[in-house]
Amino acid sequence: MERAVRALRHRDHTVASLDAVLARAGVAEGERERAIEQVRALGYVDDSRFAFRRAESLAERGAGDLKIERDLERHGVSSELVAAALSSLDPEQARVQRIVARREATPATARLLLSRGFSADVVEAVVADSDTWRIG
Repeated sequence: MERAVRALRHRDHTVASLDAVLARAGVAEGERERAIEQVRALGYVDDSRFAFRRAESLAERGAGDLKIERDLERHGVSSELVAAALSSLDPEQARVQRIVARREATPATARLLLSRGFSADVVEAVVADSDTWRIG
């Protein structure tokens, strides 16, 4: 339990990521299960809270839905929670429009957006409005 609380001091975790931290620290499976159940009961670990906060944080930093989805899955968030967290965000097209408005619709901006996990269809739809170019 002590190791679990110590891990949660530094950052929020999902059940799966906390279990991985404890496993790497050599905590036996039964002890991990008991510790995780205790911190869940206390509200210290909540996969839903993690998913919504993490998705919002990544979106605010300019990440697209694909990058957010991969990140949440990597942290052990269920596909249902991933979908719910993504649906709580501004639509991807609106986020792309804000970035394009700041940077202009250039090939460099499109490459940046694609590298941040925005879908090619959304990027093309937004930058194509400028009539300057199209992806692929």
